[in-house]
Amino acid sequence: MSLNPLLAGIRVLDLSRLLPGPFATLYLAQLGAEVIKIEEPNGGDYARLTPEMFEVVNGGKKSVTLDLRKVEDQNAFKELVKSADVVIESFRPDVMGKLGCDYETLRAINPKLVFAALTGYGHTGPYRNRPGHDMNYRGYAGELGQTGAAGDAPSVGNFQVADLAGGALTCVIGILAAVIGARASGQGSFVDVAMLDGTLALQVLTLAGMRSTGKPAPRGGDILSGGTPNYRIYETADGRHIACGALEYKFFANVCQMAGRPDLLKLPFAVGPKGEPLRQALAELFKSRTRDEWEALLADGDTCISGILDMDEVLANPQVQARGIVQQQNGKPVFANPIQFSHARTINGASPRLGEHNKEILGR
Repeated sequence: MSLNPLLAGIRVLDLSRLLPGPFATLYLAQLGAEVIKIEEPNGGDYARLTPEMFEVVNGGKKSVTLDLRKVEDQNAFKELVKSADVVIESFRPDVMGKLGCDYETLRAINPKLVFAALTGYGHTGPYRNRPGHDMNYRGYAGELGQTGAAGDAPSVGNFQVADLAGGALTCVIGILAAVIGARASGQGSFVDVAMLDGTLALQVLTLAGMRSTGKPAPRGGDILSGGTPNYRIYETADGRHIACGALEYKFFANVCQMAGRPDLLKLPFAVGPKGEPLRQALAELFKSRTRDEWEALLADGDTCISGILDMDEVLANPQVQARGIVQQQNGKPVFANPIQFSHARTINGASPRLGEHNKEILGR
């Protein structure tokens, strides 16, 4: 297989910081683009204050230092724009204009330029200048309101849905589409990605429920969020948990037969209060064995049953290892790009030192 031919020749100037923007450009770097981090000379990307996170999301990039508040550095940046395909930034909407580097200014230098602005609320609307973080966008998108157990408060969790899925990955799709369009038409594009928008667009099940009933299901009460007894998380005898994903009747029938409880098939297979007898019976059943005992009994039995793993167990999981998603870099784990190709492969590079590539790229 060839190494990284997919985005070879694509140059990305990355002005973003912290998590969402750098995660987006990590994917582009892993797919072969040349990603140049434009960092402030004094400290650089704020994520450098937490080196482990910085290394996880900035592998394979180059670093140059420019202070865009200075005219000479603005000019140096504009010189780079001449040979760039993409600029990505995550400032509030008016910042790039104040720095003399907004889209209209840069497109005059390079008409094919794709300018991606990744913000919390987008470049239009009454919230455009508000600051925010992942939980704020998720709250406004309704995702937090749907997340958590029935009767409990909303639960944040340790997966940044808005930052990474609603924001970064949505932005990557927009960038790639705009780059393809620019190559065909000679005309670049301003790509306006709001993390609120991207997160809201992921709420497909909630929207489908509202289309059917006119209102959202209560938290923990939708078909895939705990309202269905055969699609729930259950505690096991050792205080661990299993994911019972036996949504279709054929899978649930296999669970009942293999667990020696075919009688459970006689209980109502329903959402909400009608399914409560089955939920209680399953809770009692799964408490009778440990997580690993249930995994050994059911996981390979066409049941959609799986143990819920801690992260250290995930890294050692044979399926994860077989796919090669976790790699070692300087004795520590990093994630490879999760997309696999038949005639190409992605690669993880080392994260750059601040200003490491100044001489190579800026000549100074």
